[in-house]
Amino acid sequence: MKKKKRIILFLLIFVLLMGTCSAGIQIVAKNINGSVSGRSRVFASVSAEKKHTIDLLVAGDSESYTSVSPMDLWDKTGIAAYDCGQPGQRIQETYYVLKTAFRTQSPKMVLLETNTMFRDPGFLKNLQMSLTEPLSYYFPIFKFHNAWKALFDGPGILQNAYKGFEIRNKVVSYEGDEEYMKETKDKTDIPEVVRIYMEKIRNLCRKNGAELVLMSAPSPKNYDYKKHNALEEYAKEKDLPYIDLNLKYRDIGIDWKKDSYDKGDHLNILGARKVTDYMGKYLQDNYGLPDRRGDDGWKDWHELARQYFEELKKKI
Repeated sequence: MKKKKRIILFLLIFVLLMGTCSAGIQIVAKNINGSVSGRSRVFASVSAEKKHTIDLLVAGDSESYTSVSPMDLWDKTGIAAYDCGQPGQRIQETYYVLKTAFRTQSPKMVLLETNTMFRDPGFLKNLQMSLTEPLSYYFPIFKFHNAWKALFDGPGILQNAYKGFEIRNKVVSYEGDEEYMKETKDKTDIPEVVRIYMEKIRNLCRKNGAELVLMSAPSPKNYDYKKHNALEEYAKEKDLPYIDLNLKYRDIGIDWKKDSYDKGDHLNILGARKVTDYMGKYLQDNYGLPDRRGDDGWKDWHELARQYFEELKKKI
């Protein structure tokens, strides 16, 4: 009994210590811009946003944050959007970054870029992430552990980020077959772990009053008709809206000679602005997302947009 009591006491002290350290490091991460880098940066940056100012969260891997420009969307529609994607974002990370955002935000919609739904790193990596991501969510000390350095060394140097978006102006043309969406009845399998976490994401959105919309960004390297069939079937099965921009890239005006950042993998700023313009009209026509441009709580968005368009002029 004494041994059990000591173990329980140790665990209680450990949890208390981790909770206290996590609360402190969250304050550092939120208030010192650039204190968190790498994969954890988006968790800190979305947490640092002014409470209840984001109406649209864009999630997914790098296809998400290279395809939707929040400042262009703001300029054209007044929709307050935030890109919370990560490079190679796994579905476990998607769920927990959304869960983190919902702590302080009340978005009307989550726009999920679907490339992450085909990522399957294997059993051991999935098991590891299914254990470490919830641990980091409840104890941010594990995710933001390097943030303490900012108190002594100062924050790191970051590129200008506009609500999670960076201006990528490099042009490396896609030289492949522009008819990459060749119709077929075959389907690509959606991994079982993705289906499990997608159900958690659906429930999270439903619980928080946010509509979940699936979107496939234009990308010849990542998409084909087999993936389209799998996603269309999944969307019908789960009663989710789904828009595949790979079938609409001509309507959007994508020019693969000019709008690709890296040979058809990601869009550059030219392509991203075209997709954003198209999606802005789509959202206005189909959903009632509010126009915040005249609202007092969003005045700082005008200043950020001014900085964005100034940088845009220099880079284009």
